[in-house]
Amino acid sequence: MSWAPVYRWVKRIPRGRVVTYGQLARALRLPGGARTAGRAMAACPKGVPWQRVLGAAGRILIREPYASYQRQLLAREGVEFIGTRVNLLRHQWKSARVSPTKRKRQRCH
Repeated sequence: MSWAPVYRWVKRIPRGRVVTYGQLARALRLPGGARTAGRAMAACPKGVPWQRVLGAAGRILIREPYASYQRQLLAREGVEFIGTRVNLLRHQWKSARVSPTKRKRQRCH
């Protein structure tokens, strides 16, 4: 699988905004969901704002020293933390939200 569509989508995340791995997976309908999104971000090439993708509830999921670096990059963008989590109410990229798919009503004949 090519990660190019994932990286193109992540590049659209505005400065100071974040998304979760699950949000990214839903937006692109990635098989395997958030885990697949995590694998794609782990192989992220230079120039992709990887720091804007977080775990559920705004948690940084990568290990030190990269976790501190991610937090530092987000803070430079003006992202606010509440303890160890990003304030998703304020910084989650709203336009990236994917509405649940509407199921078509099945008619009984």
